[in-house]
Amino acid sequence: MSSSLIGKTPGGEPFFAGRTQCPFCSVQCKIRMDGEAKPEGLSAFRAHGDDNAASEGRLCVKGQNAHQHALSGERLLHPMVRRGGKLVRATWEEAMRTAVGMFAASAEEGGPDAVGVYGGGSLSNESAYLLGKFARLALGTRYIDYNGRFCMSAAASAGSKTFGVDRGLTFRLSDIPKAECIVLAGTNLAECQPTLMPYFNRARENGASIIVIDPRATATAAASDLHLPVRPGTDAALAAGMLKVLIEEGLIDEAFVESRTRGFEELRERAVNQMTLPQTAEFCGVREDLIRRAATMYGRARTGMIMTARGVEQQTDGHLAVREFLNLVLATGKIGREGCGYGAITGQGNGQGGREHGQKADQLPGYRSIADEADRAYVASVWGVEPERIPGPGVSAYEMMEMIDRQEIRTLLVMGSNPVVSNPNVSRVREGLEKLDGLIVADMFLSETALLADVVLPVTSYLENEGTLTNLEGRVLLREAVRPAPGECRHDWAVLGDFAERLGRAEGFRFRSAEAIFDELRLASRGGRADYYGITYDRLRREEGVYWPCGEAGGGSGLMFERSFAHADGRAVFSAPPQNTENGRTTSSAYPLLLTNGRVLAHYLTGVQTHRSPVLEAREVANFLEIHPAAAKRIRVRDGEWARIDSEAGMFYARCRVTDKIREDTVFAPMHWSGSQNVNRATLPDLDPYCKMPGFKTTPVRVLPYGGSSEEDDRSGLSAGPAALV
Repeated sequence: MSSSLIGKTPGGEPFFAGRTQCPFCSVQCKIRMDGEAKPEGLSAFRAHGDDNAASEGRLCVKGQNAHQHALSGERLLHPMVRRGGKLVRATWEEAMRTAVGMFAASAEEGGPDAVGVYGGGSLSNESAYLLGKFARLALGTRYIDYNGRFCMSAAASAGSKTFGVDRGLTFRLSDIPKAECIVLAGTNLAECQPTLMPYFNRARENGASIIVIDPRATATAAASDLHLPVRPGTDAALAAGMLKVLIEEGLIDEAFVESRTRGFEELRERAVNQMTLPQTAEFCGVREDLIRRAATMYGRARTGMIMTARGVEQQTDGHLAVREFLNLVLATGKIGREGCGYGAITGQGNGQGGREHGQKADQLPGYRSIADEADRAYVASVWGVEPERIPGPGVSAYEMMEMIDRQEIRTLLVMGSNPVVSNPNVSRVREGLEKLDGLIVADMFLSETALLADVVLPVTSYLENEGTLTNLEGRVLLREAVRPAPGECRHDWAVLGDFAERLGRAEGFRFRSAEAIFDELRLASRGGRADYYGITYDRLRREEGVYWPCGEAGGGSGLMFERSFAHADGRAVFSAPPQNTENGRTTSSAYPLLLTNGRVLAHYLTGVQTHRSPVLEAREVANFLEIHPAAAKRIRVRDGEWARIDSEAGMFYARCRVTDKIREDTVFAPMHWSGSQNVNRATLPDLDPYCKMPGFKTTPVRVLPYGGSSEEDDRSGLSAGPAALV
């Protein structure tokens, strides 16, 4: 740390000014911290946006107040173990000894696969890498996955199948103003990545048309030229309808299709026999003329981009829905040149890097496949073990929860995640976690998951833990620490090293710094699709950030696929599955509305961090339900009143916001609250067969006015009435 002392935290620890990085969304804005020392030893800290290539010095309200949770009096500052049914303070020695005993007991009784590991998309690249190595070598388990399964898995699998590699953006952020037409499907950038909006504003100033596909008239839609209010779950059909228009209007780039792709003839044949445009319009709930207009705007533009996010991806056909949008990109040849490309708007801070280096069930570092013999052999050589030491593929995050419920996984380590809130069907998830012989949680706070744990380990925050993260455009960034660890907090990667030593697996885990881990990560990723070998900490300090792939010859330009795609033959692949005319779960008289969930500006993920920020918490203190005036009138709920939302899986409560900015057949609730306000109490456990993404966006529900106490309310602690929900 090369910083200057400016004051002390409420706990008395010194705080240092300096340059850090926002811990929240995938833009990874740079922050300059400063403060004014006061006589009583407490400083008033301020966060300013610092110049960088991604956000250009901008900082949203979350970044401006991120330090509040890091300095919160609720921070865990010492380990805890459960004694007599209660979590009590413990020494590190006791906590680690207890946790290792749980690992060993479960492995002895059920084999190494009786232990599971659950990571997070906000972990640094170094911690994500080491977590995967720890699971496979120190624990010997195949069961590791992470919460990014609920964020990027549909786009990642679709990109891999189509292009041969998955990266959030195939273009640079600086290319956005060069696009003549931009399609934003299922993304509300104005609230989820607000520091990116000036790129789109500049594109419009340059004459670009912006098309937004979303069942809600969001702030992003308000800034568009055309809004298509699609019925949730029908995005694949909508994109297929747009392609049908492109074919009919002769807007296919035949030369590009012929020279750089394969599979288009099958797609062209399907387009002839698929739903007609009027049928598509009726199925999607979007006027036919709007679909035609959107397709021709994109097709006639010389340059264009399509970006998707969770609105398209968090469906049980999310993989295929993304592939339908990728068909549009390929059919028009709008990729591999400036002002063109596809982008999956990554959600979590390290959602990109977190899925590249081994904490996914099916991956090894560098985007290598754990099922591929050559990939296994290479990583094994870096790790100094025989390939047979590396277990095979595991299962997805929610499938791990099902295994826990069946008591096939007996002990679980959770690092950087809060699965008891973020998973679908959370009532079953909670029941499963309560059956575990051992639950070990490493976190900054007593999250809802940590409250169930047998061992809780305090770890450092973004202000204290140095490491690299990879933003949505594939730019690897170095986040420096700006203050020492408070209390007894330890870096998550140091905790893993201590575990490995106590398990008798110290070899390969004796790292003294994040940089030392990164140097091994570089080697493990060398030659892989996500090649970091040419990136070093020194280079990141000099250049601010480096795009991958970056081999020995140096980094890329950030613009992907200029000459070829990543498949062996260099061609991209179209997708032409039979058209789905049913959309999985449908509404009924019992459950007449479709529930979709998402994010709001003030909060992040399950709110573990942002609810500890007084400024952010004051902006949104309770969950809410957006509902159309006509639907509200039928149900007899009014604006500001509490309602109960039921599905086949369960129920939650939220305060109604009656608005005409949502479809009449759809309701929306954010994902940032727990307990009785947790939207995932109602979310169904159906999974996409390709990528195991849950269908967060398409749960049939009924909405009822809050009517006072019931048996379910009493179990939820709500017998005091709606006021108890806040």
